[in-house]
Amino acid sequence: MPPRPVRPVLEGPTTRAAAVRAGLTDWQLRHRDVARLSRDTYLPVEDVVDLRDRLPAVLLTAPPGAVVSHQTAAALWRIEIPLQRDDHQHAHLTVPAPSRARNRRDRRLHRCDLPIDEVTRRWKLPVTTPERTWRDLAGVLTLPALLAVTDQLLDLWTTRDELLRMLDRHPTGRGAERSRRVLPVASELAESPMESVLRWLLHEAGLPTPVLQHAVRDSSGLFLGRADLAWPDHKVLVEFDGDVHRERSVFVDDLRRQNKLVAAGWIVLRFSSADVLGHPEKVIAAVRGALGW
Repeated sequence: MPPRPVRPVLEGPTTRAAAVRAGLTDWQLRHRDVARLSRDTYLPVEDVVDLRDRLPAVLLTAPPGAVVSHQTAAALWRIEIPLQRDDHQHAHLTVPAPSRARNRRDRRLHRCDLPIDEVTRRWKLPVTTPERTWRDLAGVLTLPALLAVTDQLLDLWTTRDELLRMLDRHPTGRGAERSRRVLPVASELAESPMESVLRWLLHEAGLPTPVLQHAVRDSSGLFLGRADLAWPDHKVLVEFDGDVHRERSVFVDDLRRQNKLVAAGWIVLRFSSADVLGHPEKVIAAVRGALGW
């Protein structure tokens, strides 16, 4: 008869030393319902996926003064970063500059002495403020990804003036020039990260600045639809179609709306991530041609 499974006794994050003090054995820590994040950090396996459950475990053995930062701070602030592979395994932490701690399987460390007003708490965890998170990410992201982050921050958490003040505080170093290039282009009206990536592509190509979320009406004032990007003087619309546009109901609505717009004399261009990432030169050429630019 096979042995009866042992009930897991771990109810939250712990270190090996704390687990031993609580009476747990190494055999119990190897239970299938216990996840080992690093050399001496454990938590219930069901908590690994949820960032709010996993981060406290990472912070248990982090150096004193560690703060959640960079990509992990963006996740806490509900900011989506496009154009990068998901890396849920590592938590990004900023630690005081003198710290000699090293990267581990569950963490990536950045060394910097953070001013106290650039750190706050979210979900009871120490995290860089939205503005400081933006300034940090400017040092590690590409320009189109940084624009997507900036658009979302302006929509959810901060203002252009606050981001400018953060840049004035840290005017040099990694990402300073990227921040200055992206901020004038950013807008809280962007509705998806990949729409922001598309907008940066057109901006870098030197095309005129579009109107975001433009409401299109016919000659009698009847609402025909809303466009991601529009050049009303040229009657040109550009739409980014994400995965949601593959759903049948959305697809049908898109076709009906496009027919109304075309009938009203608008040029409608629609692009997917395969176009923007795989054939950017064709996207630029199509928009340039439609604008006669």
